[in-house]
Amino acid sequence: MGLKNRLKPTKKKLIFFVGFLFTGILIFVFGKKEDQTVQNSPVPADSVQVKQHLLALTQTPKFRNHKNIDQLNAVADYIHQTFMTYADSTLFQEYTVNGQVYKNVICSFGTRNSKRIIIGAHYDVCGDQQGADDNATGVTALLELARMLKEQKLNYRVDLVAYTLEEPPYFRTENMGSYVHAKYLKDNNIDVYGMASVEMIGYFKDEKGSQDFPISALSWIYGNKGDFITLVKKFSGAGPFVGDFIDHFKESNQIKTETFPAPRFVKGVDFSDHLNYWKFDFPALMITDTSFFRNKNYHKTTDTLETLDIKRMTKVIDAIFLSIIHLK
Repeated sequence: MGLKNRLKPTKKKLIFFVGFLFTGILIFVFGKKEDQTVQNSPVPADSVQVKQHLLALTQTPKFRNHKNIDQLNAVADYIHQTFMTYADSTLFQEYTVNGQVYKNVICSFGTRNSKRIIIGAHYDVCGDQQGADDNATGVTALLELARMLKEQKLNYRVDLVAYTLEEPPYFRTENMGSYVHAKYLKDNNIDVYGMASVEMIGYFKDEKGSQDFPISALSWIYGNKGDFITLVKKFSGAGPFVGDFIDHFKESNQIKTETFPAPRFVKGVDFSDHLNYWKFDFPALMITDTSFFRNKNYHKTTDTLETLDIKRMTKVIDAIFLSIIHLK
């Protein structure tokens, strides 16, 4: 391959980066809303419930990784039992990998509606560690959202999906629970408005220098404090669901929020279950505290319950709930 051809990907990335940086500057300058009224939730997230779920997910006899099938099944049963308390319907989506049966757990609200929204989070961990932020926080959000959505009048069917096998060695393979679920939706021509992946929402820091970025210049736009939640979307062609969800999330004013529109080659933008919905052309975004760009406990034994900011995490759950119920 000649030098000219080898330079093409780099040139393309440069064009994307310049466009992205310009978009970020526009968001920073013009995207701040004057109205900072905090919306009242008809059913606020409960910090006591949140902590109880986090304890149940992290303080387990064995670590909830792909090797400990019995532990994964016990966690799946806990999620299923909690979902059943509140949802219109609850089920396991089972599939086999290397002779072992793994389970997604799915519950639904507003089943009278045909078009649906998927809110998902993975319950497995990477290796031998608690995985408090990654991703007990995301699963806890699903469990609390189930309580909050009970008997709500909804404009869409809402499916809460707890995935298995998001972590290595199955990340980016067809064995991911989210791949299995997204493929099922595609194969059955199910009408999906959009998907939101809840991936690490419990780690916040107010100190200067506590926030890193895949491109250092982004600190000019977003600052260097890890005090915000991030909504990650495609750089272009995200779809109406993504825009509507982000608008409602920000308008709730529950927590400081930044939008991160980025091309796929930027490190970290597809490091969660939403990547599989993108593969099948479903509109999707990720809700995250930015993972390893902030939380240095990522995939380590130090990712424990004590490191979480439950107060701000609860506000993230409130914002997700308000976004769901206000979608038209």
